[in-house]
Amino acid sequence: MTEQQPNNPLHGIKLATILEQLFLEYGWEELGDILNINAFKNNPTYKSSLKFLRTTPWAREKVENLYLKTIINK
Repeated sequence: MTEQQPNNPLHGIKLATILEQLFLEYGWEELGDILNINAFKNNPTYKSSLKFLRTTPWAREKVENLYLKTIINK
């Protein structure tokens, strides 16, 4: 029943891993500026940011797109 996703570069990568790598690359302040997401600007933590991203599809999409542009395409 599991479907292969050969054309999805994010397949198998956890959101927590994406967030951690972007944080290490940019830091909270720069992530907030680049993506214009208040969850990264106002007293951010991994836990609160992950919760926000899991419940907010537009923000998750922004984070995933930035990840693809910066981390995977290096």
